[in-house]
Amino acid sequence: MRLTLKPHEKIIFSLAVTLILSSAFSYFTFVSRAQIVNQANANNLAPQQKYRATTAMLDAFIRREMADKELPAVSILLVDDQEIIWQQGYGFADPQAKTPVTADTIFRVGSVSKLFTDIAVMQQVERGKMDLDAPVSRYLPDFRPRNKFGKSITLRQLMSHHAGLVREPPVGNYFDSTEPSLAKTVKSLNQTALVYAPETKIKYSNAGVAVVGYALEKTQKQPFAEYLKRTLLEPLGMRQSSFEPMPEITKNLAKAQMWTAFGKTFDAPNFQFGIAPAGSMYTTTGDLAKFVSALFAAESGAPNAIFKRETLEAMWKPQFAAAGEKNGIGLGFFLSDLDGHRKVEHGGAVYGFATQLSALPDDKLGVIVVATKDFSNGVTTRIADAALKAMLAERAGKTVPQPETTLPVDPNLAKKIAGRYTGGDKSFDLIEKGGNLSILNLSGGYETPLRSLGDSLVTDAPFTFGTRIALKGESGIVIGSETFNRVAVGKPAPAPEKWRGLIGEYGPDYDTLYIFERDGKLWALIEQFEFDPLEEVSENVFKFPNRGLYVGEELIFKRDARGRATEVVAANVIFKRRQVGPEEGTQQLRIQPLRPVNELLKEALQSQPPKETGDFRKTDLVELTKLDPTIKLEIRYATTNNFLGSVFYSQGKAFLQRPAAESVARVNRKLRGQGYGLLVHDAYRPWFVTKVFWDATPDDKKIFVADPSKGSRHNRGAAVDLTLYDLKTGKPVEMVGTYDETTDRSYPDYPGGTSLQRWHRQLLRDAMESEGFTVYEAEWWHFDYKDWQRYPIGNERFEKLSFTRG
Repeated sequence: MRLTLKPHEKIIFSLAVTLILSSAFSYFTFVSRAQIVNQANANNLAPQQKYRATTAMLDAFIRREMADKELPAVSILLVDDQEIIWQQGYGFADPQAKTPVTADTIFRVGSVSKLFTDIAVMQQVERGKMDLDAPVSRYLPDFRPRNKFGKSITLRQLMSHHAGLVREPPVGNYFDSTEPSLAKTVKSLNQTALVYAPETKIKYSNAGVAVVGYALEKTQKQPFAEYLKRTLLEPLGMRQSSFEPMPEITKNLAKAQMWTAFGKTFDAPNFQFGIAPAGSMYTTTGDLAKFVSALFAAESGAPNAIFKRETLEAMWKPQFAAAGEKNGIGLGFFLSDLDGHRKVEHGGAVYGFATQLSALPDDKLGVIVVATKDFSNGVTTRIADAALKAMLAERAGKTVPQPETTLPVDPNLAKKIAGRYTGGDKSFDLIEKGGNLSILNLSGGYETPLRSLGDSLVTDAPFTFGTRIALKGESGIVIGSETFNRVAVGKPAPAPEKWRGLIGEYGPDYDTLYIFERDGKLWALIEQFEFDPLEEVSENVFKFPNRGLYVGEELIFKRDARGRATEVVAANVIFKRRQVGPEEGTQQLRIQPLRPVNELLKEALQSQPPKETGDFRKTDLVELTKLDPTIKLEIRYATTNNFLGSVFYSQGKAFLQRPAAESVARVNRKLRGQGYGLLVHDAYRPWFVTKVFWDATPDDKKIFVADPSKGSRHNRGAAVDLTLYDLKTGKPVEMVGTYDETTDRSYPDYPGGTSLQRWHRQLLRDAMESEGFTVYEAEWWHFDYKDWQRYPIGNERFEKLSFTRG
């Protein structure tokens, strides 16, 4: 699960996100507390005069990032010791209802929750009621994960991610929407084994902090959420915060957005985690400001602080680190340096929400940033760092530094330099899609967008920023001090047959696990964005790579009698296979129409297309096969072999506007030199058919059909649905998904399947784009001609077209 990302989990030379969270705990003086409370209740707080330059810079920066990264909402708050100096919301807490972000907007803050859990333990340590270095079995005698190393697990290890425990428990994990109790969640860890010996390696573990929280629940004889509310949240005045989704809290919860590596977006789920102490906190930026100010008050030794400065300093000391080391992981906090200033922080990444809480305790400056787009922690972290640097500069009377501004990569350059680059034992793919460029480390990581920054390229994504890539000559790139040279990559070989039964989708629709083949290896795409090449241990057992979210853990497949996997246990979490695509023995995945098709067809034939105004070109539809007889046809809507199982065309023909048709013919000629031809499924489509499709299709699949009130590109004779066929066999090639399939496999950038399937898909796309076509965002087979807007909506039946243009 991805409740937080850590510094040691950086991907390609830091092409990863480091999401870190910070928190402190203590009480502050009565006057300061009242000031914080009053300020936090305002909708937005105008910046103080002494930080005008800082807030002006941040305002422009945030607006630019929101537009560039398509963020629904951002909330920011700046703290100077006991004062909120600026609080501002951007965008909409509910984009559909146009509800603005205010000081009362509630956010899920993911792993920022861990800080409160760890602080509650430290309260007990201060009172002599708990011991960080005692075996945790003293508090939880039934906690018995398999431990072959002989060293006991302690609270100190768990709070600093050095216990060697698995990342996720089998029950109550990040993927588990059944909302089990904390007790059941921790009990399930007895089914697991330690990945590493305690205190030997950092192994980030949400399960570990759940154990810490359960130790509190058992020793204090009170449910965890209630205990945290009574001992921390209420004393700190955090009245809009909770570890439970109470109605008074969730009524103001922002709606967050999920997105995938292949371009799909959807609403974020909202269920309670079994690992609540690790990531279930609901709060506002104003409440977190009280927390940050409490941290500063404790560091100053305020007389009525409920936390000792010595304890806080102990939490800010790297655990199990070399002598003299100042950076790393403390007790709950992540510790680093910002231009010579000590920084404590923590980030949160939880379904649709990204949070960054950072503080400079010696300077008493803090910042909280929340965004409502999943895995946008690169943005929140960058904004937070920019804010702290600016406040330091403005306080010192210096010019406020400006964030670097990137630009899109020139599409021609992107196409020119796309390819594989190798140096030593490292390889990278520069990937061009629709004129955009990204990079993927073939040792695993994130496929990260690139943009231009001066003479270099730089990683710039919602989840990361800053890795420079310089071009070297015609066929080289330089990253850091290493040079990588371009190498030729030919047509892939078919995937090993032994893996065919493993390839597919597993788990929930809101966080699907994808298993696919790439370059002769089995890969996993987990938590939407992490690409992991897997090491084969045996026929059904694979290991995650020695990096990333699930380092050191395994995937175990369970197959049926046919050799097809029915589930995979990945990092101790069960993911059931999802049925995707047509059932075996069928060619076409069908949907259940909302109403009988014959009724809809009768209504559509009696309806009229929308009236248009404009200077349209004269319609000149031509039959494709008369331009090039080698183009094959399989017009599905002239048969029942389509997604609605009904006949819509009286003839199996394909018509396009003449310029588009001529371009398709040129594409076909180009492909013949590579051993392929075009197989067309549909081209011009009468408007009445589009209306039937729209009226028959459920709302969750409407991205696959056109809105008749606007008319479709097919109606204009400027869109074509097609695939490739093999000239030697005459048979269609195998693609990742089937034609007209209303699943994620239809997206042009869907990462699943095999290398050969994706190669076929890219070959078709490249050929069509070379002749002025653009692929539709959700259908790999659908291509729109560049001038489609210049043609009017058509509603003529095929019989009439054949008669007048035959």
